[in-house]
Amino acid sequence: MNTKYFDLINQTFYFPQEEFTLNKDNLQFHQIDLMKIVEQYGTPLKFTYLPQISNNINRAKGWFRKAMEKNKYDAKYYYCYCTKSSHFSFIMNEAFKNNIHIETSSAFDINIVENLMAEGKINKNTYVVCNGFKREQYIDNIARLINNGHNKTIPVIDNFEELDLLQEKIDGKFKIGIRIAAEEEPKFEFYTSRLGIGYKNIVPFYRKQIEENKKVELKMLHFFINTGIRDTAYYWNELLKCMKVYVALKKECPTLDSLNIGGGFPIKNSLAFEYDYQYMIDEIINQIKISCEEAEVDVPNIFTEFGSFTVGESGGAIYQVLYQKQQNDREKWNMIDSSFITTLPDTWAINKRFVMLAINRWNDTYERVLLGGLTCDSDDYYNSEQNMNAVYLPKYNKEKPLYIGFFNTGAYQETIGGFGGLHHCLIPQPKHILIDRDENGILATEVFSEQQSAEQVLSILGYDKK
Repeated sequence: MNTKYFDLINQTFYFPQEEFTLNKDNLQFHQIDLMKIVEQYGTPLKFTYLPQISNNINRAKGWFRKAMEKNKYDAKYYYCYCTKSSHFSFIMNEAFKNNIHIETSSAFDINIVENLMAEGKINKNTYVVCNGFKREQYIDNIARLINNGHNKTIPVIDNFEELDLLQEKIDGKFKIGIRIAAEEEPKFEFYTSRLGIGYKNIVPFYRKQIEENKKVELKMLHFFINTGIRDTAYYWNELLKCMKVYVALKKECPTLDSLNIGGGFPIKNSLAFEYDYQYMIDEIINQIKISCEEAEVDVPNIFTEFGSFTVGESGGAIYQVLYQKQQNDREKWNMIDSSFITTLPDTWAINKRFVMLAINRWNDTYERVLLGGLTCDSDDYYNSEQNMNAVYLPKYNKEKPLYIGFFNTGAYQETIGGFGGLHHCLIPQPKHILIDRDENGILATEVFSEQQSAEQVLSILGYDKK
């Protein structure tokens, strides 16, 4: 009988895959021997494989280039990185090797932009698209950026008062965008997004506050769908509604020349993941062109703000199974050496699935288990796998340590989990390493942050104060 863990994976999915291969008994990720990483750095461990960031950026650029050539689309494409997915300097440094632009969400993002400018990572030709609800500090920071001469800063108006607030602080003429408040899928508890201005209100808003305003130049219409860019009737319907607004606005506003279709590209969350990126982009470009041709207006430049797509597939987490608890006749709990609440908060907050695989012992027999974290919280577990909500792993053996990996975890987990701060039950933040390759393909690793110490936690709690 085929009872090995390898047999289970091989029978259930196409395996090996582009990023996942085997070296005898051990899993490799982008040809990285993960057991060597474990032996060198121990567990629990977070890692970022930097080359995947550039790889995904350039994949998307290539897809848009092909789609525009295929559809004879006579405008430009701009790839923006959505900073809220991960603000770390090592992410920015890798991303901005690729001639891209940046999208911000809050006040401190502008401080990061200024730091990147000072270091030469971005320059006067880099678009800074400022999204989000803008409080006083965010307004001040945007104004400072524009007043200091960065004229490719585009604050995207989220509500009716923001334009007046910006005008009070910005010297001279400046560019703006307007965000559409998209209508949500029926499954949502609310009908319209809290972000942006309603479809029907955008043209009247333009006429009232922008059309005769000599200080403002409207350049961009911003369109974002919470559920992401997916081949559904809902997405195509919302895109067509967006294009009706764009066309109506363009006919009254000659300076409008850009459409921001937001982010929302899905990333791989299972070995069974399938998504035709090229088809989706081809069809988006085609639909935009058709709408513009029918209305006899010029096609817009296209902006995207990919966050998870940029960084998600670069990240991973590795844990050791410390112990197995047989809690009843059917349920075996494999206890990991960290906490899901601490290190992968999306697994319990929104039941998010990540690619989960054993790191070693692929030639051992497997069993069905539940995965539990170290906190005393009943929600600190992971059970969202592909096989009927069950997790299958090589059988627990006290004499043969088992290591497991979660992959494509690079977006949001550190900031939502509170990197460098306090964590539930004071479970320490794990060590984080960076993995890179040189021009010859030679791997290099370095420690970005050590595992959190008791002294650091006590200091946050105030125990070191005299």
